[in-house]
Amino acid sequence: MTNALHPVLAILLTAAFAGAGATLAMLASVVLARARAPAPVPTLPVAIGTAVLWSFAGWRWLAGAWPGWWLPVPLALATFAVPLAAADLRHRRLPNALTLPAYPALATALVTAAAAGPGPPLAIRAAAAAVLFGGAHMLVHALSRRSLGAGDVKLAGVLGAVAGAVHWMALVLAAALASVVTVVLALVRHWRRGVPHGPGMLAATWLVAVFPGTGMGT
Repeated sequence: MTNALHPVLAILLTAAFAGAGATLAMLASVVLARARAPAPVPTLPVAIGTAVLWSFAGWRWLAGAWPGWWLPVPLALATFAVPLAAADLRHRRLPNALTLPAYPALATALVTAAAAGPGPPLAIRAAAAAVLFGGAHMLVHALSRRSLGAGDVKLAGVLGAVAGAVHWMALVLAAALASVVTVVLALVRHWRRGVPHGPGMLAATWLVAVFPGTGMGT
């Protein structure tokens, strides 16, 4: 916790989080640029954005906001969230090159959190939420493909798992926040190929992961 650490050490640890996040973001940018269907994103802004999210998550952990077993979850989520949001804003796509690897990466983080923390209930709730959230998006996509893209459906499952791992109410809150962000994006500019839903989904899920409240793990 920050209050138990020397200030210099706390600053160094936060800087280490920022550096690690920026490095992984640059690797993600390379993956997107070299994918079978390339979706290049601006490397520097993506690296800076990921570094900010990593350092903020690290600071929250150091401040004692939640136990260490939860830390890998917001860090892993941030690694995928920023480049995927950038790709959706720029190309109106959520490329498989990052969306699919997000599943094993976040599944590992969630299983590790469950094993080190509250145990099977967290993992079971995460799996159930992934099916529920992913299934709901799949239904919307089936009814109106112009309203929701296939990439959004693929992303919904893993994001549902993260939000569900926090708490069932976090899943509801994430869905509501994602809708608000999407509405804001629709208002700020005209989108020729439809409003991107990915940024809202990713931002909302990251927020509930970093501010899980007192119900996490119950």
